[in-house]
Amino acid sequence: MSMPFSQVKILDFTRYLAGPFATFQFAVLGADVIKVESLEGDPTRKTTIDRALADAKMSPTFLAMNPNKRSLALDLNSPEGVSIIRSLIKDVDVVCENFRPGVMKRLGLGYDALKALNPRLIYCSISGFGHSGPEQYTAAFDGKIQAMSGMMAMTGDPAGGPMRTGFAVCDLIAGMTGAFAISSALYERENTGQGGFLDVSMLDSALVFLASQVCEATMGGVKHTQMGNLSVSRKVTANRFRTGDGDIVLAVLNEKHFAKLMVTLGIPQALDDPRFTDWFTRTEHEPALRGMIETAMAPHNASYWEQTLTAADIPCGMVRRLDEIIQHPQLEHRAVLQTVKTPKGEFRMAGAGFQWQDKTPTLETCAPLLGQHTDEILQQAGYSAAQIRQFRDRGTLGPATAESAAAAGPEGRN
Repeated sequence: MSMPFSQVKILDFTRYLAGPFATFQFAVLGADVIKVESLEGDPTRKTTIDRALADAKMSPTFLAMNPNKRSLALDLNSPEGVSIIRSLIKDVDVVCENFRPGVMKRLGLGYDALKALNPRLIYCSISGFGHSGPEQYTAAFDGKIQAMSGMMAMTGDPAGGPMRTGFAVCDLIAGMTGAFAISSALYERENTGQGGFLDVSMLDSALVFLASQVCEATMGGVKHTQMGNLSVSRKVTANRFRTGDGDIVLAVLNEKHFAKLMVTLGIPQALDDPRFTDWFTRTEHEPALRGMIETAMAPHNASYWEQTLTAADIPCGMVRRLDEIIQHPQLEHRAVLQTVKTPKGEFRMAGAGFQWQDKTPTLETCAPLLGQHTDEILQQAGYSAAQIRQFRDRGTLGPATAESAAAAGPEGRN
């Protein structure tokens, strides 16, 4: 299957989540993504509570963010390591990094320095606050951006205080924003022949994803607070409800679905109740309406109501744990989760979030071992085996291990 980025080569200096998630979008769509790592590797390799996986530098998070990539391990703090990178730049389409502003420039690998070597280079820098403004040099991680952006202040139940999401949403928002920016720049380069500098800010990206709430604040003076599980529409029947066993979320947002809901629940009399004639009165009498709905749902569990309401074309979904949804036949049908062989066994991992020409882009290889492709990449760049040995002897490159050589296979990229 032909992939849209099969002719694109990316030099990926990113670590943790935001940057690796951005470059993963290209790796799964055919790009040759060379992950440049320190001699210790991406810190995320050890981010796990499983000691064996941490010792192997193959944490689940690292495995999830880095399939289909190649690993080059070298010391960027050495002049020789920087020289090697500069020699690779002439054949690279994209550089992506997520250091604090100024770090790559101090290393001699900033945009201006690399553009001089390759005018077509697209250089994407993902950072907490971007390359301008009073916060540009401030350290940032996902939790901080969730807190600063206003996201936490509107998440959770009012009685429990501000709540962050259960995953690193701001990291992934920034990563997807970076991927879109790079795709746009690649498209523009087809017209101009020139690359450019892309400045992606985690905070900026988060506010863009909160666009509706921003407009409510700027236009209507709305001060957003926690709404628990209430929909952003604020329709009282778009919320979480208790059943006889488990919870279900309703997304009943219009009169048609409201009428269907009341009939299907066996409480059609609610349609003639003056307390529930429109959304304003339903909001005013929300406790009473909730009580009627949950009383009607009490005889059966969430699974029963999901099936029953769905059959009546009423939008809803039972609250599932992650270990439950990954077994859902819908995901199986679309091959969202793919089995990937790793040094620690076979695991199911999430691939692309869409299909390409009626097929799901595949995870061809697992995330690389640290430095697994170092020799291969340098040989392709014209370095001899003797030169590579000298680099390694001088500590510029990570050690060549029997495990990484075996994983590379006879063709190098397995």
